Amino acid sequence: MNDTAAPQPVDENHLIAERRAKLAALRVQGVAFPNDFRRSDYAGDLQAEYADADRWTSQALEASGRRVMIAGRMLAKRVMGKAAFATVQDMSGRIQLFLQANALGAAYEAFKGWDIGDIVAAEGPLMRTKTGELSVKVESLRLLVKSLRPLPDKFHGLADVEQRYRQRYVDLIVNPEVREVFIARSRIVAAIRRWLDARRFLEVETPMMHYIPGGATARPFVTHHNALDIDLFLRVAPELYLKRLVVGGLERVYEINRNFRNEGVSTRHNPEFTMLELYEAYATYLEIMDLTEAMMRDVAVEAMGTTVFEWDGHTIDLGPRFRRWKLEEAVRELNPEISVADCRDRDALAAHCARLKIPVKPGYGWGKLLLEIFEKTVEAQLIQPTFITHYPVEVSPLARESDNEPGITDRFELFIGGKELANGFSELNDPEDQAARFRAQVEAKEGGDDEAMHFDADYIRALEVGLPPTGGLGVGIDRLVMLFTGASSIRDVLLFPYMRPVQ
Repeated sequence: MNDTAAPQPVDENHLIAERRAKLAALRVQGVAFPNDFRRSDYAGDLQAEYADADRWTSQALEASGRRVMIAGRMLAKRVMGKAAFATVQDMSGRIQLFLQANALGAAYEAFKGWDIGDIVAAEGPLMRTKTGELSVKVESLRLLVKSLRPLPDKFHGLADVEQRYRQRYVDLIVNPEVREVFIARSRIVAAIRRWLDARRFLEVETPMMHYIPGGATARPFVTHHNALDIDLFLRVAPELYLKRLVVGGLERVYEINRNFRNEGVSTRHNPEFTMLELYEAYATYLEIMDLTEAMMRDVAVEAMGTTVFEWDGHTIDLGPRFRRWKLEEAVRELNPEISVADCRDRDALAAHCARLKIPVKPGYGWGKLLLEIFEKTVEAQLIQPTFITHYPVEVSPLARESDNEPGITDRFELFIGGKELANGFSELNDPEDQAARFRAQVEAKEGGDDEAMHFDADYIRALEVGLPPTGGLGVGIDRLVMLFTGASSIRDVLLFPYMRPVQ
């Protein structure tokens, strides 16, 4: 028989029943879920403070007289007669407990019946074991929370990806690398806020339920307001509200917002996602490109300590200046059979789409067809940071048309690792031009385009008051975190990704 073979899983219902019986016994003894313990120390902080084992020997620790009070979830225990070890984990990390029967008395006997997953509190001086591991020499021990469901065992773990997403609370307990992803996410968002606040941007909050869905070409979620008896839309973007604020004189605004788009789910898309959206008066898309590049580089250094990342098999460096490439030039370079003349010829582009097996709708103009070819043949090739610029007006209903190139807007999108991470442009502030584009979007919607925009009369009214020349930017926070943490799927950077309900 192989002694190293993994044990077979024990029936979970039996284990839960055993733990419920233990909880019932605790209730008889008194308060089963005490709430009067106050910790003074964190495991990770202690590990960092006393990391120098040569300096902080057992003798030095004893001489310091340092006593600690910690609390956390018990992840391991090893009982050896009159002594035992346990590992506890709190928000900062893990630390070992050293327990002795003669020091703890009845608490030691109770401890032997506690289970992995229980939340415990311990107090005592610091020490080092013979192997040099920093430990708490426990003089007081309490059970704070009885865990009724067993954690995955060390052999079988929590390896099923779908189960990890559905039970993220367990995933965070047993997989330290998952905890690190979400700690990094918090650092990234905080660094973005600091970067913008230092440049006189004002963080604001705009409505999440809209009378008219706008700010992006996307299919919205619909809800109903009972008191007003009207349908409302979960926002697809905060753009039109933020630009109303610029009209009102808040010349630099940003929002780290939740958006909702009733579209597909994939490794890159979740129906609910987080974006940074900002607007700066008296800036063009060129200044916004500079801002985007500088912000991403600085945030990478502050939050992650580097500008070099491994993502989906590629080494990506945010250090060098990002490439800037016109959309039409990128399409022609990667599709040599497409000529300069073809790029403005709808029939020629439709023929190229047919050759590339790209579906085409009758309402598509040359601008939409050019974008379709770009997305099919170019986007995935953009591994190092690249700004794609000069998008057609047809696919940019809110961007300012170029003063020098009719049919083209002052717009960019940032691609890294073959994925779009940001979108920005010089904002359209001509109310008559914007009204005409809204009307074109309405015609497209009536023609079957579910993602086309509605006509927003109040936004036109705001533009008629006067929007200063303005540059805008949207950055996908989820994808940025994917880049910085090397995640292959957006679900790995969302604490609670959407899943089909279990039947």
